[in-house]
Amino acid sequence: MFDALFDQVQSWIFITLIQPLAFRLGLMAYEELAYDGVAWFLWGAIQIVLLLAVVRPLESLIPAEKWPDRKGTRLDVVYTLLARSGFLPLIFFLSLRPLTASIDGWLRLRGWVLPNLEDLIPGLAALPLVSFFIYLFIIDGADYVRHRMQHRFSWWWELHALHHSQRTMSFWTDDRNNLLDSAIGWLWFAVVALAIGVPPGQFVLLANAARIVESVAHANVRLTFGKWGERLLVGPHFHRLHHAMGIGHEGRYQGCNFATLFPIWDIIGGTANFSPGFPATGIRDQVDGVDYGETFARQQWLGLRRSARALVTRN
Repeated sequence: MFDALFDQVQSWIFITLIQPLAFRLGLMAYEELAYDGVAWFLWGAIQIVLLLAVVRPLESLIPAEKWPDRKGTRLDVVYTLLARSGFLPLIFFLSLRPLTASIDGWLRLRGWVLPNLEDLIPGLAALPLVSFFIYLFIIDGADYVRHRMQHRFSWWWELHALHHSQRTMSFWTDDRNNLLDSAIGWLWFAVVALAIGVPPGQFVLLANAARIVESVAHANVRLTFGKWGERLLVGPHFHRLHHAMGIGHEGRYQGCNFATLFPIWDIIGGTANFSPGFPATGIRDQVDGVDYGETFARQQWLGLRRSARALVTRN
């Protein structure tokens, strides 16, 4: 029932609003991309409504930190609305499909066949729910590696630092990223998804399933999932330690709790931290006056400038 209603709304928006606009602008060559873009937009809207209905009240009832006001979260709302439009991941996935198909065809002509999960696990195609969670688990493992690299390489950290610079972290903070960092992240996601043979229909669901969990994990909520629950799914307590000042970017592994969805990756990687408490968030050098910007434009510019400086210094 939900699928049918979703398809009807998607078709109505596309036919009524998007298709006439594309025709007037001479962009009908991108009709398929635009239709899929409507689906991404709807999923983003659904996520925001759910977060406002469920998580926002929890932030008021059981906050991890009490703030005099929520002014510090306002710019993060802009980041969220921009990111949840969904066009960036969709463009990467669709633009990379012809490239990966060409590579696959070239290899097949020379006797090399790249297996996907459905080739390796017979009958998986008949179990879409099982395949969905297997894909999700593998992609989350790849994202754990990417996240470790964000903290390991100085040029990448200078981009990612914007995300960690939020002192009033809320469920809006998930999308507070440098645009170049976001582009790299979605490119990584698309490459991994294509490499393991994720069907186009599941790609949208995989991306949005991950994002709703990420938003909840950033919430300013004094909530834990218990001893075992904390080890099964990333939540507000587990991820808050990753953002904690003096904890989330320092230490032997240059931080802790890098997993996006499943803490098992941190347990395997030796980076899991289940310490009690809800410490303050931010970056230690903010105490010394390091500026990460107050406006969207300045935040983006400072990240790019520091990243370029880190590359030049290294060279």
